[in-house]
Amino acid sequence: AEDEIILFEREMKEFWTKLKSIYGTEQINQTSALRDSCKESIKALSEKWSKKLKEGDLMIDKIQEYSNEILQQTQRISENQEHLTEIKSNLNQEEEQKKNLTDSIQELKEELMKKKEIISSKNKAAKERMERLCKSKVLFEERLGLEIRRIHNEQLQFIFRHIDHKDPDKPYVFTLSINEQGDYEVTSCTPPLDCIAELQLKVRETNNFSAFVANIRKAFTALSHK
Repeated sequence: AEDEIILFEREMKEFWTKLKSIYGTEQINQTSALRDSCKESIKALSEKWSKKLKEGDLMIDKIQEYSNEILQQTQRISENQEHLTEIKSNLNQEEEQKKNLTDSIQELKEELMKKKEIISSKNKAAKERMERLCKSKVLFEERLGLEIRRIHNEQLQFIFRHIDHKDPDKPYVFTLSINEQGDYEVTSCTPPLDCIAELQLKVRETNNFSAFVANIRKAFTALSHK
């Protein structure tokens, strides 16, 4: 814009020189006044546009500043979004772990309940067997000369007498319990019998307890005759 103004002033000077050679003083004065007016207008216009240009530069700087600020805010928003995404992912993982833990606890509870039911059923069966044994006490005592005692840990002690003719009061004893599987188990035998394991296995297979006791008495009797 300043180059155009200089060029314009130069052209006006040339125009003025030519005009002086052609027209008179009055016309030159009028033209000079017109020229001065034109110069003032041009100066005012130049100052106006110079001011506009400065304002434009300031506006551009402001726009650039706002653009930089918006870019920074956009970056912060992007970082916050990534952070939120990470937090959400962690929460989802924690929720999944919580669900897995809850499922595991429920499975353990169900397994524990099943074990309790099994144990309760076995205890009930063992108790019923023990009650049947106690009910058979009188029968065994009358027919086999047998004394049955309930001792510690819910065990039954079977005491045979009248086996050794030389010593009728000599006791022949074995102790019986019901194990965790609900099976008969001989925990002690005095005097020891070699066939006790075989007889124990047989009663587990047949569940014929009377025959089991009778066979043990026979084995004690055979042992006394040796």
